Amino acid sequence: MTSQRDLVWTPFWALTFREVKRFLKVAVQTVYMPIVNSGLYLLIFGVSIGQYITLPNGLPYLAFLIPGLVMMGALNNALMNSSSSIITAKFSGELEDIRVVPLSTQNIVWAMAFGALVRGLLVGIVTFIVGAGFYWLQIGDLLSIKHPFLLLYFLCVGNLAFGKLGIAVAIWARNFDHVATATALIITPLLYLGGVFYSLKSLSPFWQTVSHFNPLVYMINGVRYGILGVSDVNITLCAVIVAIALIFSHVLALASLRYGSYNRW
Repeated sequence: MTSQRDLVWTPFWALTFREVKRFLKVAVQTVYMPIVNSGLYLLIFGVSIGQYITLPNGLPYLAFLIPGLVMMGALNNALMNSSSSIITAKFSGELEDIRVVPLSTQNIVWAMAFGALVRGLLVGIVTFIVGAGFYWLQIGDLLSIKHPFLLLYFLCVGNLAFGKLGIAVAIWARNFDHVATATALIITPLLYLGGVFYSLKSLSPFWQTVSHFNPLVYMINGVRYGILGVSDVNITLCAVIVAIALIFSHVLALASLRYGSYNRW
């Protein structure tokens, strides 16, 4: 006889695996294209221009760039995974079926967030491997990970936060343009101003202060500390801010699913 526990966990894992299977079906677009983009960033900024850039901490610019690209690629893809899933379901009318699935709103949020986490981690790991290859060719040394557990913490918590944020954005959206607008006007500027390509120490005191209000600064510096052992921000503060970001995005996703529109476009 099927237990109550099975009635909950079976559809939960089914939804999670569906999210993973969905992006793996179009791996060229969801996995390989972000890697190509990261490779271009590494070639243009890390190799070509990086040799002329001197950082305050004396690191090779290529080494400094790699963690930022890892986190940027991971967060972007985590957000895109959950948001595109909701958008596709809205367009096809499948989103209305979620109401009759024997899953709580909490379970739906976590299942979709885990799917986003898998995609974000996959892109982040492969981006690091590509970056390490560039580093070995350019510097002649292996790029080792200084704090693997901290790296895993920031990648997992950051991807989960962005996966849930993607749910909220897509539920709020009334058409495809709304999602693109939110990504272009809010997410992308925060990513580029989060210290992916530059150290906060190279900014004036005023802009350093302004940058500390960007939560992505803490996510990116957390990954940088996990890989290189250096950060522009106190690592304990980074860990706390990232956890707060996860809680905030979780509440936002829950509210969106409970009060948002499930209607077909």
